[in-house]
Amino acid sequence: MFQQTSKIVEMENIDWGKLPFGYLKTDFNVRSVFKNDAWCQLEVSDSEYIPVHIAATGLHYGQEAFEGMKAYRGKDGKVRLFRWIENAKRFQHSAKGVFMAEVPLELFHEAIVKAVKLNKRFIPPYGTGAALYIRPLLFGSGAEVGVKPASEYTFIVFVSPVGPYFKEGFNPVKIAVIRDSDRAAPLGTGTFKVGGNYAASMRGIAKAHNSGCGGPMYLNAKDKLYVDEIGSANFFAIINNTYTTPKSESILQSITNMSLIQLADDIGIKTERRPIAVDELESFEEVGACGTAAIITPIGEINDTEKNKVYRYCKDGKPGPISVKLYNTLVGIQYGYVPDKYGWTEIIELN
Repeated sequence: MFQQTSKIVEMENIDWGKLPFGYLKTDFNVRSVFKNDAWCQLEVSDSEYIPVHIAATGLHYGQEAFEGMKAYRGKDGKVRLFRWIENAKRFQHSAKGVFMAEVPLELFHEAIVKAVKLNKRFIPPYGTGAALYIRPLLFGSGAEVGVKPASEYTFIVFVSPVGPYFKEGFNPVKIAVIRDSDRAAPLGTGTFKVGGNYAASMRGIAKAHNSGCGGPMYLNAKDKLYVDEIGSANFFAIINNTYTTPKSESILQSITNMSLIQLADDIGIKTERRPIAVDELESFEEVGACGTAAIITPIGEINDTEKNKVYRYCKDGKPGPISVKLYNTLVGIQYGYVPDKYGWTEIIELN
């Protein structure tokens, strides 16, 4: 049911080229509730708030998962989704990981498309470096006091126009190695996109920011000998014409990373997913972080204060040539000016 009670955002007040990676109120979000073992039809709301039971399992026991994806307006004016089905599958994987009802692929697709269409005036213009961020959210909304899965779940999709995740954009950032906290443990929830992993990462993020770095590098929980993730993004490195990314039981499988591996193979770059030892950092030619929010963020410096070491890359202050090639190719596919030979994008008809 449509309701328009909130203040309307005036478009002339939006500076598309200077948007942060943050929240901006849009017109509508879409919602569905799972109860009596079935998903209800999608409803439309203009409210930014959710009525939640005080005993909801999402509040008490961490039954929550989310996704992050974008809609891109191309040079041709068309709006594209990128590999949405992979987000939908990962959303189901996360739900299963914390014993929630899984959102069917068809409902997921219907919800994200509807959310984009209802908020089409917030899709940033081509050439501004901004996109429409899409946030599917699932949480246990049923009441339980004992530790057990809820019988009711709420699925919501909202959107917000965003700029680059790192303020530097596609320019080198500094990263701090973190050893006094862990984002996730092996066989824990690290491979699921659930809020608890991000809560656990905030100590490291704060420590990195306090040291003047853009984000933390997390090492494996067991012995701190291998690279796991860069805060909320996957890590990759280039050495000897090889794209290398960590193999770990405690990291999220990035859809962006998956795509970069394919694109690297296409341009004759060898690829491998394996444990990456911290001691290898000094041997790499290029390093970076990758994910939906950042696409690729080149890393210019890794500061390991505990070992009193600083690893420097991008010696001319610019991203390495392979990172540039991969970034331009992936962004080109997302915005529609590079051929999409894998059928990764879907055009949304806005009218």
